[in-house]
Amino acid sequence: MRIAEKGKLAATGLIIGAAAVVLTLLGNPGNMGFCIACFLRDTAGAMHLHTAPIVEYVRPEIIGIILGSFVLSVLSGDFRPRGGSSPVLRFLIGFIVMIGALVFLGCPLRMVIRLGGGDLNALVALLGFIAGIGVGCIFLSNGFTLGKAEKQTRLEGTVTPFLTILLFVLFLAVPSLFLFSESGPGSMHAPVFASLLAGLIVGAASQRTRLCMAGGIRDIFLVKDFTLISGFIAIFVAVLVGNLITGSFSLGFDNQPVSHPMHVWNFLGMFTVGLGSVMLGGCPLRQLILAGEGSSDSAMAVLGMIVGSAFAHNFSLASSANVGPGINGKVSVIGGIVILLAIALIVTLKERRK
Repeated sequence: MRIAEKGKLAATGLIIGAAAVVLTLLGNPGNMGFCIACFLRDTAGAMHLHTAPIVEYVRPEIIGIILGSFVLSVLSGDFRPRGGSSPVLRFLIGFIVMIGALVFLGCPLRMVIRLGGGDLNALVALLGFIAGIGVGCIFLSNGFTLGKAEKQTRLEGTVTPFLTILLFVLFLAVPSLFLFSESGPGSMHAPVFASLLAGLIVGAASQRTRLCMAGGIRDIFLVKDFTLISGFIAIFVAVLVGNLITGSFSLGFDNQPVSHPMHVWNFLGMFTVGLGSVMLGGCPLRQLILAGEGSSDSAMAVLGMIVGSAFAHNFSLASSANVGPGINGKVSVIGGIVILLAIALIVTLKERRK
């Protein structure tokens, strides 16, 4: 049974990795063929939520992921609307996770994609990600939980997919409502329907296999289970092979696409993402999948990420390519880690007193 599950996860990872390579060839930024944090940030910019002109575009991949998960969960009977467990805390943690991701310049998925492209800065970030997950697992082992989700109405569960469809319709029918970058990463994108199709496939495959970038490492720490990590590894292999075939592989720390070589902040940025993802119960990709399945808790986390991305660019918290974070970004990451640790400690102590 475990072998079959690992096979499905590996196949999903290969699909995601191949999608990242193909989307890059079709126009997405280098080493950013598929990045949840970057795509949420670009979409927030397109919706006038932040004022950074180089990262504004409604990313169809995000729309596809949510709808792919929604459709397959309905067809498979996995669509079970639920939520109500610490929604404000989930919003706040999602917000902080996004700050960490934008200091590193990517989500866990992009971290693996950058590794597959030869960006060694992502290796430093991977160490931070693992460390953050490890700290999160200490709290999980001692009882940390954000509470049990309660059953909700189907109407509640369909709000996120409906808003996603509405966004896509408006994007196609009334593009003047949105902002579009004329230069920078936001101006670089694959054709709309190729991006949407890739998102649908990734969303459906990830929903079926429950792939999670943080979950694989978490399971190794907690129960010595290496099943989920197979998807993580397969993404790396697919991207690496794709980049070698296309001649896009470039090994090193310097001059990597939309990257910076400030190792301390790459480490701490992804430490924040790893810790926050464990507290939320899944990485940014997993939160999108769960939102598509009807989880309002995950929808709140995603909303926190969107607002976090807007806040990061409006208040100069995000890193700049080749430069890294400024003082605002550095302070925000340290502050975010302190807040996450405080939440984890308070909740854990409360649970242990029960």
